[in-house]
Amino acid sequence: MEIQVIASGSSGNCYRIRDGTTSLLLECGIQIKRIQQALNFHLTDVDACLISHEHGDHSKAAADVLKAGIDIYTSAGTASALGLSGHHMKLVREKEPFSIGTFTILPFDTEHDAAEPFGFLIADQSGEKLLFATDTYYIKYKFQRLTYIMIECNYSVDILNDNIEAGQVLGVLKNRLLKSHFSLEHVKDFLRANDLSSVKGVWLIHLSNNNSNAELFKKEIMELTGTPVYIA
Repeated sequence: MEIQVIASGSSGNCYRIRDGTTSLLLECGIQIKRIQQALNFHLTDVDACLISHEHGDHSKAAADVLKAGIDIYTSAGTASALGLSGHHMKLVREKEPFSIGTFTILPFDTEHDAAEPFGFLIADQSGEKLLFATDTYYIKYKFQRLTYIMIECNYSVDILNDNIEAGQVLGVLKNRLLKSHFSLEHVKDFLRANDLSSVKGVWLIHLSNNNSNAELFKKEIMELTGTPVYIA
């Protein structure tokens, strides 16, 4: 399974995965022109797009993706919040698997201040499994035999507290972060609770511009997992 990071962070998120047969976008939270450029203007090679929730940094180009004739798979709540409909909008339900080409996808519910946010467990025909989870402060599920993990690591509680004390971040922001985004500390707890025996790589995505430390996060997750860690 090939993973391509097109954009990650609060200014926009978009990723592409493919297995040689099927190509999927995960999120489309940047301008369609940037997506086209990243794909060498081969947008027609994309079989579908998965959207986790309606916030603009994850869905900005949704209408343009639909116009391009690409199916979008998301929850009913997300589709309603985006105000999008039509035969290219494919509504899926939590814990009900579906297939796109050679991929089988299992949506699962996450915890975020959005209408009906999802994470996705994506498996290819060779048995490799990718977990994609972003914009959540908690994941109640455990997963077996994961091969790749793409997970939000938005902030560190220690860095956030230091920034609040220094007056660089408003204290009211802390409550929203604690109830909507994954911290380094929570990522560690999640990884410890899951089967990492087959993991080939971990991608830390959606890092905060102000409340994260990419090198520190990479170092600590590598020490915990013993696998390659990439900062998206």
